[in-house]
Order: sequence, then structure tokens, then C-alpha cells
Amino acid sequence: MGKPLVLANMTRVQEFILLGLSTRQGTRGVLFAIFLTFYLLTIMENMLIVYLICSHCELHKPMYFFLGNLSCLEMCYVSVTMPTLLVGLRTGPYHISFVTCMTQLFLFIVLICTECTLLASMAYDRYVAICRPLHYPLLMRPQVCRALALSSWLGGLVVSVAKTTCIASLSYCGPNILNQFFCDVSPLLNLSCTHVALTELVDFISAIVIFCGTLLVALASYSAIGRTVLRMPSAAARRKAFSTCASHLVVVGIFYSAALFIYCRPSRIKSMDLNKVLSVIYTVATPLCNPVIYCLRNQEVHAALRKTFHWP
Repeated sequence: MGKPLVLANMTRVQEFILLGLSTRQGTRGVLFAIFLTFYLLTIMENMLIVYLICSHCELHKPMYFFLGNLSCLEMCYVSVTMPTLLVGLRTGPYHISFVTCMTQLFLFIVLICTECTLLASMAYDRYVAICRPLHYPLLMRPQVCRALALSSWLGGLVVSVAKTTCIASLSYCGPNILNQFFCDVSPLLNLSCTHVALTELVDFISAIVIFCGTLLVALASYSAIGRTVLRMPSAAARRKAFSTCASHLVVVGIFYSAALFIYCRPSRIKSMDLNKVLSVIYTVATPLCNPVIYCLRNQEVHAALRKTFHWP
């Protein structure tokens, strides 16, 4: 009888306090201006990419179809995580209700899982283009591209429902302080006052299936691409083939290096300040840099930009 009475007397947390990126009053104003600029630039860059892809028929190709999906995802991504980061920098520690926190967590997991599968789909697209060019029109026909994109979004949704349900069903009895700038998995698990083994198991299995599974697809694709490129007879052909996938390889490396460090570990993570730095990389820096990385050396995008802005 004693244990049920103790659990019954527990007060369930109704809100969390996000400490934010920085608690130093002197630096918060400068960081607010910097990250607000980053947010607006990210939205404008990715909107421009989506507009170029939709309005120029020469960009109606599988590679740009996936890039358009990724740009839409990046705009949603920063719009889920950046508002609480900016509010925390503006006002200090931010109070967020339990329901709002779980909603943010749900959307964040949907988007990060969808990004993993989209990056794997883009790697497969480059594999088919370079390793099986004669079969490319068949293997990457519009129906296949739409199916890959749809499965990416639906897969992220299914994983997020499972993970968020498990985390929301835990008991949070206090303290209610999250040392993060948005509601993330590991800080919430650290605050739970009930047994989290099942939730950690679900988190670990989803990490293996989504993160490691899609990473293996990307690595297998680029291993095959590397072997094909090395067998090409001319240096010019090798440079051209490498240039078509170098930008995607850079994005994959940055994203997975930060994300896998955090999400492929089922144990509770203690170094939360390091987690915040890594979270900034894949929630702020990656969405900001992706359009630049993908389009920096892309002649087709350069041509579409010149046509849109009537540049010579």
C-alpha cells in the first residue's frame, strides 16, 4: 500500500523550464540578433530553392525533387526549434507547458527522422545516376520519387508517434528544468521519475532503424559510387561525377556526425552543454548551410537564378 500512496501523492509536472542556449545576460542580446538573422536567412534561402525548383522546368528532375522536399523540411525544422531558442535568448529561461513541449518534441522527431530518410533517398538517387545511368529514367521515374518522398514523411510520422507516446506517458514529478533550448528526448528522460527502460529501448530501436539504417544506405551508395568513379577512364569524367555528389556527401557527414552522437545512445546523456552545441549544428547550422552547399557549384541552379533575377 505504501508505494501506491507515494505515487498518488506525486504532483505531475504541468510545465517545463527551458534554460535556453545561454543564461548569461551580457551575451543573450548578441546571440538573439545572430540567431534571428540565421533564422530569417534559412527561411529565405530555402523558399528561394523551392521557388526555383517549382518555376523552372529544367530543374524538374529527381535530384531537385528531393532537394525541394529537403528545403521544405528545413523551413519546418527551424520553425519548430528556433522560436523557443529566440524567446529564451530574449527573455531568459522560458516556461513551456507540458502539452506544448510534447507537441514540439513530436514535430521535431517527425522532421529529424524524415530528414534521415530523405538524405538516404538522395544518396540512392546519386548511386543510380552514376552507377546505373542507362536505367536512371526507369529506376527514378516520378512515381518512384514520389513514393520515396512519401515513405520518408510517413516513416518519420510513425516513429514520432511511438517515441512521443512513450515519453509523454512517463511521470515527471520535479524538478522541471530542461538544460536545452527546445524539448528534446534526452533532457526529458533525465527528468522522469519513473522507470524509463522501455522508453529508452524504443528510442534505441528507432535510432538503429532510422539513423543507422539510413546511414548504411548512404554509405553503401557512396561506396558503390566511389568504385565506379575510380574505374572511369578520364579525369574529367571523374571530376564531373564527383562534383554531382560532393555537396550531398558534405551534408550527410555534418548531419550524421552530430545527430548520431546524441541519438544512437540509449543511456541518459550527462554532458548537456555539449548536447546544446551539437543541437545547434543540426537544428541551426545545417538548415542554414544546406542551400549554399547544394547550390554553390551547381550550374543548373546558377542558370535558374540568373534567369529569375535577370542577371547577365
